[in-house]
Amino acid sequence: MDGQDDEAHLAAVEAMLAAEGMAEAAELLREADCEVTETGWDNWNGGTPIYTVYLSIDPAHYGRLGTKRATLEEQITARVKAVYERDGNVWFSASIRPRIQPRTDWRSAPANLSRRARRNIIDGLKVDNIAWMGSLDDVEFLQRLWDLETLPSHDSRYKDAAGDIWQHRWNNHDWEDDWIFEDKRFDLIDGPADRFLAFLAEMVHPVVRPDRNQALDMVRNFNDQLRPEGWMLVEVEKIAGRPRFVAQAIGELGSRSVMRARTVADALDAAWMHREIERLENAVDRDPALAIGTAKELVESCCKSVLTKRGISYSTGADLPALTKLVAKELGLVPDNITDAARGAETIRLILRNLSALTQYLAELRGLYGSGHGRDGQHRGLQPRHARLAVGTAVSFIDFVTETFRERQFKEEVECSAVAPSNQLQSKRAGCRGV
Repeated sequence: MDGQDDEAHLAAVEAMLAAEGMAEAAELLREADCEVTETGWDNWNGGTPIYTVYLSIDPAHYGRLGTKRATLEEQITARVKAVYERDGNVWFSASIRPRIQPRTDWRSAPANLSRRARRNIIDGLKVDNIAWMGSLDDVEFLQRLWDLETLPSHDSRYKDAAGDIWQHRWNNHDWEDDWIFEDKRFDLIDGPADRFLAFLAEMVHPVVRPDRNQALDMVRNFNDQLRPEGWMLVEVEKIAGRPRFVAQAIGELGSRSVMRARTVADALDAAWMHREIERLENAVDRDPALAIGTAKELVESCCKSVLTKRGISYSTGADLPALTKLVAKELGLVPDNITDAARGAETIRLILRNLSALTQYLAELRGLYGSGHGRDGQHRGLQPRHARLAVGTAVSFIDFVTETFRERQFKEEVECSAVAPSNQLQSKRAGCRGV
C-alpha cells in the first residue's frame, strides 16, 4: 500500500469516527503510529489479499484500555472496511497493539513516593474540603484512569467495580466521600507511585477541575509534598486555556525555573508572559543571550501586570528599576512593620531589599551580555549556566511578587466584604479595590 494513500484513507476513517460520536476511537487513531501490512491471503473466489491496519499506542495506554480495546477495534475496523475495501477485492481489519520502543530505565527500581507524603496530600484535601472527583461523579472520574469493568465488585449484586461504586455512591450514598483512598482495588496509599501521581494529575485536569485558580492552588499544595520526594506536577499543555499537568521526576525537568514561571503567569492571567516563557524555554541552552534578555522582559511584564491589576499608572517609558520600585511600594515588598525585636529583623529587611535590587542587576546583565545590542568581533557571550542564573533570579522575583500580590488581594477582599453596604464609600476611601 502507498503511504500517502494510507494517510488519506486513515484521515477519512478518523472523520467518520468523529462524526459518529466515537471520540475515543478517533483520538486513539490520531495518536497511534499506523502501519498497513498484508497479513494473509484467502484463496476463495480467485484469491483475496488480507490487510491489517496496526495501530501502535503507548504501552501504558494499551494496558489501561483493558476489555475496552476490543470495542475500539470493532469501531475502527468497520470504518476501515468502508474506506479501504471500496478500492478492490481486499479484506481489511484494525488491530491495536502496544508500541515497542527502546527504554534504558525499565530494569531500574520503580518510582518511590512515601506513604507519609501521600497521607499529607490526602489530609490536605480533607482540610480544604476538596472533592477528589471534581466536577465529575466517581465513576466518570475513575474511568479516565481504570477500566472499571475489569475490577471486581465488593457488592455481590454487581459484577464489576463500576456497578458497586454507582450503587453505593449515587443510589445509596452510604460510602464516605474519601472512600477511594482506602479501597484496595485502587491501592492509592500503598500501591505504585506512578498510580498515585497519575491520580493527582487527573484531579487537576481541566475537565475534572474547570476552575483554573483552584487547580493551580491544588498543584502548589501537591508540589509542597512532592518536591522533597523528587517529584513535581508540571504543565505540559493547555486545554481551553487551562493548564494540563503531569508528574515528572525533578531530575528530568529541563528547567524547573521555567516550569514555575508558567504557574506564575497563570496566576496573573498574563498571556504575554507565556510567550516570553516559551522563548526562555527554547533559548536557555541554545541562545543564552536571548534567554538573559527575555528574563529581564519577563520581570517587566510581571511588574506591569501587577500594577495594571492594582490600578497603578506608570509611564510607558518606565525602565525596570522604576517599575520594580512602584511594585515594591504598592505591595509593600519591603515592609516597615518588622520590629527590631523580631528575630533576624535586619536579615529579613536585607533579603527583601536585595530581592528588589536583583532586578537592577538583571537589567545591567542584559545590557552587557543579553540580546538587543550590537557586538564587536571580539565579543564572547556567556554560557547556558549564566543564563540559568539570570532566569532563576527573574523567576524568584516574579514568584515572590505574585504571591504577595495574591495575599494582598485576598486580605483586601476579606476586609471589603466585612464592610456594610452603607459604608461602601468609606470602604473605598480605606483602600478597598474592585479586584
